[in-house]
Amino acid sequence: MIFDYQQKLIEIKSDLMDFYINSNNELENLNGFVSLINKLLKKHFLITNCIFFKWTDDLFEPVQNVDVDMNVSNIFSTSLQSHFKQQPLVPIPPTLKKEKGLEQMTHMLLLKIQDENPNGILIFQDSSQCHFFDNLEFVEEFVLLLSEVVRMKIESINIRLNELQYRKLYDIANLFHSTMDVDAILQNVLTIIKANFPNLKVELILSNNQDQKTKVDIKQFDYLSERATTIEAFLSGEMTSEHIPELSCYLLNAPIKGQQATYGILQVTVQSEYIITASEREFIQVLAQASGNALENAKLYHQSSRLISDLQLINETSHRLNMRLDIDEMLLFLQKQLIKSFKPMELCFVFKENEQFAITSACTDIFKTTQGSMYVQHVEKHFSHSQDPLFIADFRRIIENQHIEFRSIMAIPMIVEERINGFSIVMHSEPYFFSFDSFKLMQSLIHHSSLAIANSKLRYQLQEMVDKDHLTGLYARSYLDHFVEKSLQEDSSGMFLLIDIDNFKHINDTFGHQVGDNILKQIGVQLQLVVRGRGICARWGGEEMSIYIPNICNKEALLVAEMLVKSIPNVTEPRVTISAGLITWGEEDKPEFQSLFLHADTALYSAKNSGKNQFCIFHHSMQLQH
Repeated sequence: MIFDYQQKLIEIKSDLMDFYINSNNELENLNGFVSLINKLLKKHFLITNCIFFKWTDDLFEPVQNVDVDMNVSNIFSTSLQSHFKQQPLVPIPPTLKKEKGLEQMTHMLLLKIQDENPNGILIFQDSSQCHFFDNLEFVEEFVLLLSEVVRMKIESINIRLNELQYRKLYDIANLFHSTMDVDAILQNVLTIIKANFPNLKVELILSNNQDQKTKVDIKQFDYLSERATTIEAFLSGEMTSEHIPELSCYLLNAPIKGQQATYGILQVTVQSEYIITASEREFIQVLAQASGNALENAKLYHQSSRLISDLQLINETSHRLNMRLDIDEMLLFLQKQLIKSFKPMELCFVFKENEQFAITSACTDIFKTTQGSMYVQHVEKHFSHSQDPLFIADFRRIIENQHIEFRSIMAIPMIVEERINGFSIVMHSEPYFFSFDSFKLMQSLIHHSSLAIANSKLRYQLQEMVDKDHLTGLYARSYLDHFVEKSLQEDSSGMFLLIDIDNFKHINDTFGHQVGDNILKQIGVQLQLVVRGRGICARWGGEEMSIYIPNICNKEALLVAEMLVKSIPNVTEPRVTISAGLITWGEEDKPEFQSLFLHADTALYSAKNSGKNQFCIFHHSMQLQH
């Protein structure tokens, strides 16, 4: 099995940066970050048993993994570092395997950047199914990446700990003046009421359009189940009261309202024998109104914060997408942005090619199944007659008599010059999962991304037009020159075969240029079938073509040339033959860039003069062609 080490490093680097960036606002200590590192090791190396030891003052201290129950002691730095010598990855010494909690471990990985003190050590149980660690160069690059991220995270945590010490002092001084914490507002309302009126039963009934989640025990306002006096208080904004004989209680409804709207009801229930005084009613009313103003301020604050965050997200996305990334890099980045912002369970990008919609590689697996195609087809049908984005709160209400797993759907078209070039879909199994604010934000993201994606596709098409011959589909001479020049610098061997169609002028004169063009196409197809991605095929000019294959031995090169000469008459109509000049090279006889082509041309000339329908290998006894 061939392992793509560079691609694996790119994936690891992407995950590490995601972990670091996402954890900056979520993780207060190293424990949670270590859990993320363990998940990375499991994902990329199938390692499920791993312990991280942080280096501190000549000691390696185990960091508690939030996902693992462990009991491991400190390890002295000097005794442990001596085992590594010049390699970052070594088997665990037998003495260490005797330590409690390390009996099953097999290897140690030292996280260290050059001459700096180590950041820590990963001790783990190796997976026999993964062979990436067999490559020393890969291990060294991986260690450098992981060490740098761990170092930055440790520094970030230290800075945050210092910051929290000062923030606590600030929070204590401003606790009762802050109205931005919805939980604090609601909890204070309940606490104050219960502290002042221990005999009262208090309930907070909030309207269901509140976008702030709260841990406080509240009740959602429901027009169908609430009492008439409660609904009246909510709609009028005035306090109402009601005696309920069958329950032997008295109900007081104080609207929680601000300057812009009513956000809920502070409902107080007392036994019939208890008389609420005017001052108590006034106190409850003032408290409800104060909490309404505080909730409104908090709501506006959070809306402003979210708006700023959304604008930053849009700006970041637009900036990144205009960095001349290729289309795959763009979609990968946009996919991460959508997942981070909207938390969908499934996501897909669809592009329109030749008036047909086709899903891209930037899609979750569900869209590669029949079940997923149902959602895509529904969105396609919508965009076939409308350019309006699609917001579905509950898909089951639209599609009947079918199993609908994903009920919340947002689909945004990619419109460039008033034409739909594609669309993006996000889905979740819960109904009403996506808010309308999320819908508007996704519209902005896709709108700002559409032109960048279209430009990237256009750049790719233009570059392909430059790099490819429009008739044969083979690479152009300029692309071949660049490819060969790079190969001569980097590869250990190679072959270059220059091909000329025998008597091609006669074909054009006899059958016409259209037939001649078809023969060029037929030969181009055969060249690509023989080469099969090992190298490149190019149109040299006129009726001349060429192939270049790096890292190939002389014997294989001769077989390739012989196969081409024999196969061309069988795949062309009318039948034609070819003559070819071959030059091969290795480390000891690497030619100059221009000499390679000149030698191949000389060998081709020799093949022509020797009767055609054959190939000749260049040797220095041949007279060079000028």
